[in-house]
Amino acid sequence: MSRVYVAGVGATRIDEHWDKSLRDLMVEASLKAINDAGLSRRDIEAIFVGNMSSGYLQGQEHLGSLLATWLGIPGVAASKVEAACASGGAAVHNAFLAVKSGVYDCVLVVGVEKLTDAVTSDATSALIMAEDQEYIAFTGFSFVALNALVYKAYMKKYRARQEEIASFAVHDHKYAVNNPLAQYPRLISLEEVMRSPVVADPVRLLESAPLGDGSAALVLCSENKLKELRDRDVLVELAGSSISTEIFSVHDRTDLTTIGASVKASRKAYAMAGVEPKDVDVVEVHDAFTVLGVIHLEDLGFAEKGAGWRLLSEGQLEKDGDVPTNTMGGLKAQGHPVGATGVYQIYDVVAQLRGEAGKNQVDGAEVGLAQNVGGVGGTVTVHILRRVR
Repeated sequence: MSRVYVAGVGATRIDEHWDKSLRDLMVEASLKAINDAGLSRRDIEAIFVGNMSSGYLQGQEHLGSLLATWLGIPGVAASKVEAACASGGAAVHNAFLAVKSGVYDCVLVVGVEKLTDAVTSDATSALIMAEDQEYIAFTGFSFVALNALVYKAYMKKYRARQEEIASFAVHDHKYAVNNPLAQYPRLISLEEVMRSPVVADPVRLLESAPLGDGSAALVLCSENKLKELRDRDVLVELAGSSISTEIFSVHDRTDLTTIGASVKASRKAYAMAGVEPKDVDVVEVHDAFTVLGVIHLEDLGFAEKGAGWRLLSEGQLEKDGDVPTNTMGGLKAQGHPVGATGVYQIYDVVAQLRGEAGKNQVDGAEVGLAQNVGGVGGTVTVHILRRVR
């Protein structure tokens, strides 16, 4: 089987793109990634598009063929991948398998979502599709409310204070300030977070990732294709890629404070890449809500259960800490364009491994991890990237 390399990356700013369509966003990101790789559109053999809600919100499905046509390369294999908020990560996993298997030498993977054109009620309806419509959604439960249950369970079980968990949002915003792609590049204080309105008790508004529009893209290639790539000082390998599922609905699980899919996917990705948590230099976790960032760090093996929040208070998540995390702003401040988020996370890790993260650069970063979560952990993807030169 071939090793898999990230040949090129591209992304749009996450924002309210009133003047750009879903198609415009994914074409823009795709062309940036192809150009970054130093390749031509004709080098692309297959396309995988990660997206959650285009059918419901834009009335547009069949995104793979749509993108192939607008890139001017009809005839290539192309398909859409959906796994709720983990759609981007799942698309990357499928693209990884396509190259790893030797079937293709050069593939394009794109994450895209357009949410701000929708009224709030429609966006809320789209997001709750990550849960069971027949047994959960019809009751009026929202996606935020489900995460509020997790938040309460975590604080009760581990006697953690909300202020200690809410600090995750402050951390993210500090790093978003230096990220040109970030939706909200401004500092916030813990006091602001704790004064912000309660969305679903105990979740506060400034603990919640915003809705946004955006697209990010990667070009993945095989060893055979390397000789055609633009010569780079740094080459990044996608060394491990795994996906796992958890019991679908939160109420059916025995423990709301851990996500089994995250544990399983991460251990398999670590083994595939031949690394352990202590070897990881930079981490991107799916912090759609602050409490999830804390739980994910524990499930990924960076802290004992119930102690993830201590990494925040001890400064271990800073760029010069032991576990540099969400160094470009995370979902909370960079933004959360749902089906595109998993691809943005890998874009951010690649920037760190290439030494292109500017003021947020982690010195000597060689191994990075990106974790993307669908629903309340119903699907989790974990990717391990390594700088190989």
